[in-house]
Amino acid sequence: MSLPTPALITARLRLRPFTGSDADELFALQSDGEVLRYWDAPPWTERSQADRFIVRSHEMGEEGSGARVVIERAGDGAFLGWCTLNSWNADYRSASLGYCLGRPAWGQGYATEAADAMLGWAFDALDLNRVQAEADTRNAPSARVLEKLGFKLEGTLREDCVVNGDVSDSWVFGLLRREWFARQRGTAGT
Repeated sequence: MSLPTPALITARLRLRPFTGSDADELFALQSDGEVLRYWDAPPWTERSQADRFIVRSHEMGEEGSGARVVIERAGDGAFLGWCTLNSWNADYRSASLGYCLGRPAWGQGYATEAADAMLGWAFDALDLNRVQAEADTRNAPSARVLEKLGFKLEGTLREDCVVNGDVSDSWVFGLLRREWFARQRGTAGT
């Protein structure tokens, strides 16, 4: 079953499907060692990796495994990064959330705003019960984004990733449907 990639609008952002014209900016993002320092793969070294990523983004929707969108600033159309909902399992009503933003977008609330829109779409359109996300234990800013969105820290995957010989742990976060909707109603924690 295919899954149409959403186009979403927030107060400051547009989330839209990838196009071939995003390849150069995507490559610049994914080849930045500072951006990828807590990632589970090394920075890209070839522009063709961006082309393959864009093709794979479309395939995710076609095969129904998820949706990956560009995050761009609404005011000027600047490419800020991307957000994904992947590993969608309709039987278990679950999926995983991920995002990657360039350094100029850090610390401005864009990751939270984009992920919030993606989660709203996913809980509604896909009838999800649970969304999971992971963050390297050294990546406190990403953990804060997830906590702002209502995710709960559920555990640690010890020595989960080895990238370029660097071994790291990952935190696992979970967000349940009832927690999401309680937060939307302003009743989280009650």
